[in-house]
Amino acid sequence: KVSLEVFMTKEQLFKRYQTYCVKNDEIGVSVDFSRICFTDEFMDKTRLKIQRALKFMAQLEKGDIANPSENRMVGHYWLRNPDIAPDRSIAAEISDTVNKVKQFAAKIHNGEILSSTGKPFKNLLVMGIGGSILGPQFVSNALGNPVSDKMKVYFIDNTDPDGYERILHLLDNQLDTTLCVVISKSGKTIETRNAMLEVENRFKSNNLPFAKHSVATTQMVEDKSDLFKKAKNEGWLEVFPMWDWVGGRTSETSAVGLLPAALQGFNIDRLLEGAMVCDEWTRSKEAKTNPAAMLALMWFYTGKGKGEKNMVILPYKDRLELFSRYLQQLVMESLGKEYNLAGRLVNQGITVYGNKGSTDQHAYIQQLRDGRNDFFVTFIEVLKDRDEEEFYVENDVTSGDYLTGFYLGTRQALIEKGRESITITLKQVCPCTVGALIALFERAVGLYAHLININAYDQPGVEAGKKAAAEIINLQKRITGFLTANPEKPFTVVEIAEGIVSAEEKSNGVKPEDLQENVYHICSHLSANKQRKIERTDSVILSATAFKYSEYII
Repeated sequence: KVSLEVFMTKEQLFKRYQTYCVKNDEIGVSVDFSRICFTDEFMDKTRLKIQRALKFMAQLEKGDIANPSENRMVGHYWLRNPDIAPDRSIAAEISDTVNKVKQFAAKIHNGEILSSTGKPFKNLLVMGIGGSILGPQFVSNALGNPVSDKMKVYFIDNTDPDGYERILHLLDNQLDTTLCVVISKSGKTIETRNAMLEVENRFKSNNLPFAKHSVATTQMVEDKSDLFKKAKNEGWLEVFPMWDWVGGRTSETSAVGLLPAALQGFNIDRLLEGAMVCDEWTRSKEAKTNPAAMLALMWFYTGKGKGEKNMVILPYKDRLELFSRYLQQLVMESLGKEYNLAGRLVNQGITVYGNKGSTDQHAYIQQLRDGRNDFFVTFIEVLKDRDEEEFYVENDVTSGDYLTGFYLGTRQALIEKGRESITITLKQVCPCTVGALIALFERAVGLYAHLININAYDQPGVEAGKKAAAEIINLQKRITGFLTANPEKPFTVVEIAEGIVSAEEKSNGVKPEDLQENVYHICSHLSANKQRKIERTDSVILSATAFKYSEYII
């Protein structure tokens, strides 16, 4: 690794920019790698590595099994160009789905499909979790316009009761004009299922048939999706497909992302076109002209192939504020793996964080410039300021000029302290460039994963968290059952833990003392919600905190 002082003069930096900036005028995107301190020697040493990664990506696009732990193909690239799908039936399904999305959105917009009360749908409520919602949220924020959007959109992306109430209170007098989109591949995703049940209950409370206001995006096979079964049996308005060869975090160009975008009135053809052109651009076999290959190499270089540096995303545009959240899942869920493909312990990953400029200049830029050098920045610059007429805050100077000044000034301030950065420049924020951004990082993640020999397309850590949560819920049911059966006196945490473990479990090695902390936290939560009828009676010392079942008057 060479010092930044080797090319610190502005003249030398501009020469590097001319050499290491990759541009695509068709979609109005360029990526500048000049302020990462790599050398030609590094490029030579990694030439074979990146060539193998590009070859792997080509085979992936042809339909090879690329997710070995789940024995699945990985086909999100086919979504924007069905002609390259390995099977004609897959290509037909993709094309048919895009047409179905556009036709359904048009019917909603022109009033051909009305709500149960005969009114046009005006509001859109999208329910999902992870990739099923982060992509639609990012695209909505990037392309939305409250004045001209076809529908006003709301998102539920958690299993937080207070979060439900905040959204549903906004819609309480408008449920009769609200269209609900529920997104879950299996229908078993707890957060999305809970949201659906809560919203369905609110519709019932308002004497409205939830089914006549609802659309599902899920696997269209009954034995694979509880959501498909429910939507079919209840006669929901429509069901759109999710395929097992598309992961949630790479599903934005499937019906998962296209349906909410089309319902809001966005041009999904242009979004798909931007992604497709970027896919073509990033298939280049020459790394220096391939922005995704260069991104993967820069991540490898800065983090020494071990993720030693964090990725800080700094878009200088309010519309791109949610891009860092979207990338947190795409990058961290894909690359954060305990074992590599050879089964060796590696604990790989790249930590992603960010917000937007110039807000962050008043937040954490101080540390980025003067604190720990444990990161690299990815700036995102947007050349076009606004559609409306310019307003000058000073003589011949606009607010947008200041935004550019803050971006260029921050980039220069960082490099003066040896802090490396990449800059992505968009001509404007539009469906085409948003699609290109999505495609660029999807391929960069896939290429980098091959460089470090991990599976980018599974998520065992997420599954482990779901399993642990299910065990907690089961423990809670046992606690409430024990207290309900013994309402006469309070029990301490120790006594509850002892009381819910059977003699058979103890003989199999289950220790009541191992449950005590979870018993305490579960009972504390239950007692804070009086309608649950679990009462906290003693909080003198933690181990003796007591709880009992009480008949509260609701």
